[in-house]
Amino acid sequence: MKKKHNDYFLFISVIIICIFGIIMIYSASSIWSEFKYQDAFKYVRQQSIFFVAGIGIMLLASKINLDFVRKKSNLILGICFILLVLVLIPGIGTVRNGSRSWFGIGGFGIQPSEFAKLGLIIFTAKYLANNQKNMSDVKKGALPIFLVIGVFFLLIMLEPDFGTSMVIALTLIALIFISGLKISFFVKLGVLGLAGIVALIIAAPYRMARIVSFLNPWSDPLGSGYQIIQSLYAIGPGGLLGQGFLNSRQKHFYLPEPQTDFIFSIISEEFGFLGVLIVCGFFFFIFYRMLKIALKANDLFKKYLAFGLAFGIFIQAALNLAVVVGLIPVTGVTLPFFSYGGSSLLISMISVGLVLNVSKN
Repeated sequence: MKKKHNDYFLFISVIIICIFGIIMIYSASSIWSEFKYQDAFKYVRQQSIFFVAGIGIMLLASKINLDFVRKKSNLILGICFILLVLVLIPGIGTVRNGSRSWFGIGGFGIQPSEFAKLGLIIFTAKYLANNQKNMSDVKKGALPIFLVIGVFFLLIMLEPDFGTSMVIALTLIALIFISGLKISFFVKLGVLGLAGIVALIIAAPYRMARIVSFLNPWSDPLGSGYQIIQSLYAIGPGGLLGQGFLNSRQKHFYLPEPQTDFIFSIISEEFGFLGVLIVCGFFFFIFYRMLKIALKANDLFKKYLAFGLAFGIFIQAALNLAVVVGLIPVTGVTLPFFSYGGSSLLISMISVGLVLNVSKN
């Protein structure tokens, strides 16, 4: 009997980019952290704690019984639903950057929408595996799962967190697409989704400001266009080999909180086009290994689970990079494994752990 083992290429790749991410968080945040907290290592120390915890949780996820996860998927989704409701209650949820999407625990923040993303992928994978024969019927197959997704989408939009909502929606649509649902349904869904996005933009003036600043950042260079202008100012001088580690200019109070959504700008500035290629190369390699595992999985639930987790990481990374280089409006999406944020890092590492679990089969 062939000995079961994890995909060590995937595991090692994730560890490498997480360490690189922590190093870049120090470079991006040290000036700001020293000024604000008189501690240049504050963000690095907190991210390192989550990284160490993430390794343990990733290894645990790689060993847990996936049949048990499948059986408890409804319970996992129910807990995620309760957390999303609780975070909306004033006094329980914490407001950061205009969104009530956090639970403040000591000096740390937990974002329930990140856990909802994982819970929805697990639930959707189970649903698709159980209803494979019905997926050709829109009413019996697709409608129930889209109603569930819609409820969670609306809850996250109430925070509001448009970026995470879009990552979840695109991930699950991609996962349902490979289940064999008719393409005509996705065409209709795309038209409906486009109308919904337009309505969401009209309903919130700040989203319209982001669209305008995306089309012409210089229309409001000190307001809605400020972030993308400063991001491009960081990327431009990077050249082929960059300005050198720790030599970014934009992190000196030009680019706001560069250790979060725009950390890729600092990577581009300090390591140039070569750094961009390395980061993108790692993401494509991780995506390739996860897809390879998904394709080889002999159990339908595990196959859909691996696909969903792969789509989740890749789509989130793609959206973040597109924002940073000005291809799409600012969405507030973090770069997996790199951006400062414990919830995002933990969920990304749990996702990899679950795919490693599938790889043993």
